[in-house]
Amino acid sequence: MKTEDAAPQSAAHAVAAAYLGWTLDAFDFFIVVFMVDILAQNFGVQKSAIVWSITATLAMRPFGAFLFGMLADRYGRRKPLIANIIFFSVMELLCGFAPNFTAFLVLRILFGIGMGGEWGLGASLAMESTPQKKRGLISGVLQSGYSSGYLLAAIAARTILPTHGWRVMFWAGGLPALLAFYINVRVKETEAWKKNKAPGLVTILKAAASSWKLFLYLALLMTLMHGLSHGTQDLYPDFLKSVHGFTTAQVSYIAMFYNVGAIIGGILFGHLSEHWGRRRAMGAALVVSICIMPMWAFGHTALVLAMGAFVMQVGVQGAWGIVPAHLNEMAPDNLRGLIPGFAYQIGILLAAPTNTIEYALRDRFGYSWALAAFEIVVIVVLSAALILGYERKGKDFVVTGNAESAP
Repeated sequence: MKTEDAAPQSAAHAVAAAYLGWTLDAFDFFIVVFMVDILAQNFGVQKSAIVWSITATLAMRPFGAFLFGMLADRYGRRKPLIANIIFFSVMELLCGFAPNFTAFLVLRILFGIGMGGEWGLGASLAMESTPQKKRGLISGVLQSGYSSGYLLAAIAARTILPTHGWRVMFWAGGLPALLAFYINVRVKETEAWKKNKAPGLVTILKAAASSWKLFLYLALLMTLMHGLSHGTQDLYPDFLKSVHGFTTAQVSYIAMFYNVGAIIGGILFGHLSEHWGRRRAMGAALVVSICIMPMWAFGHTALVLAMGAFVMQVGVQGAWGIVPAHLNEMAPDNLRGLIPGFAYQIGILLAAPTNTIEYALRDRFGYSWALAAFEIVVIVVLSAALILGYERKGKDFVVTGNAESAP
């Protein structure tokens, strides 16, 4: 057995911590999405101001990924992850006490720093703790935490919000701080980090600078991946309301349904990537998405649209389910905390205009063609990026012991 193949119980705790961290992080983010109208009314501002707070949260994520990624490569995965979870949980909790919009905006900016750091920390911890042969499956499980958080936020919006109000939604979002105690007691530091830890932050910066070609490729890949996911998710509820006249309740149930599909897709294609390879499995997931496009964008009944959205997210999140393993395998050993997470968050920053582009296309071509055309272009370009790229499936995280960059 290789050194990196940690004991099953230890690996299970690491994966559980990473999955729950990403789930609760996503939950904390998405509850604002479900409360735009309510927050605007309570703070006495326009809806656009609340939307701006969401944008500000997203804009700070690369900063958080860079900061916590550096700390993870220097000081290990556990301690920075504990600090990260406590930080974003406290910021979320304080949002429930915000007396005005200015305070709320500052807290959401700070929350964005924490949210940006969690994915890279959790992914490196989980992937380094997982046996090589299960890395694809666990990658899918880990990434499905995002969809799980979205699903929990939708459920909370239907249960907690109507009876207890918006402040309780944020207070509930502060509970993830308890996860820090679990990590401190149950999760062990990874052998991979111990073997490849950097002697100082300056060394990390120099190694990152020498890996700039790899970083640019991964940032491009993540930009396209975020265009894929946000282009199929963010405006879809508005599409269902505007074009098909669905009620808010109907839309929330469809959103719950297609997030179940997202979870299934992430785990399924993550597992398949162990047999097919990372890029081939991602390509297969993209084929699923493009084949279901007619039902997803041009369906006329609730059943057809719901099934189209379900299968679409099986494909979209199926491709995403492979990302944690793929990025961590490609990253240099002494930069696994920094590069995957930073590339991930830079990608979402560069993909930020996705909704604006789709909305502009809607005015010219109609909502259905706007969504479909944008996603077809993204899938084609993303497929080309995968074909022209490479992978390091099954890479041993412990014995390589060097800071290799892309060939």
